[in-house]
Amino acid sequence: MMDNRIEKQFAFSLEIDKVKNIFRQTHLSGNGRNENDAEHSWHMAIMAYLLREYANEKVDIAKVMLMCLIHDIVEIDAGDTYAYDTENLKTQKAREDAAKARIFSILPEEQALEFIQLFDEFEAYETPEAKFAHAMDNLQPLLLNNSNNGGDWKEHNVTARQVYGRQMKTKLGSIALFEVADKIIQENIEKGNLKK
Repeated sequence: MMDNRIEKQFAFSLEIDKVKNIFRQTHLSGNGRNENDAEHSWHMAIMAYLLREYANEKVDIAKVMLMCLIHDIVEIDAGDTYAYDTENLKTQKAREDAAKARIFSILPEEQALEFIQLFDEFEAYETPEAKFAHAMDNLQPLLLNNSNNGGDWKEHNVTARQVYGRQMKTKLGSIALFEVADKIIQENIEKGNLKK
């Protein structure tokens, strides 16, 4: 017989399995299928660890990785909002706040509070950890799009200006990684994968 705490932790563990069914607009490298949120989050967490030396400030890398792993759990209820979908971006915060309250409340109270605080810190974009985690959130789909000859950008008529708007925030977490992103964007403009 499990105690109530373990039951809640197991219930949360099963609930977050649903993240594997939330598909994003970005395709896997090699022009594969659309990636899901679990794959995106895992990829970001590994990238954060590998690239931590390029963070603008010293970061608690375990905290960054956990931010990467939980930041899209809310999409179980809120759905994925494409980065360049201006209409759905207007309601994203309200949808995600409602999802955050429901999903994290499955956990024991102090763990729910810990995850909510971590999610809110990520969203606030103020700490070195949040800034670096966001840099990964911006850079990961950029790398996939680049590997796929800009396929997702072309499909959604994304402009270089839109991609720069998102990647300028990467600079807050890592100037060095923004410089790499800038080169990738410029190459894709030259190839015609991104409209000027």
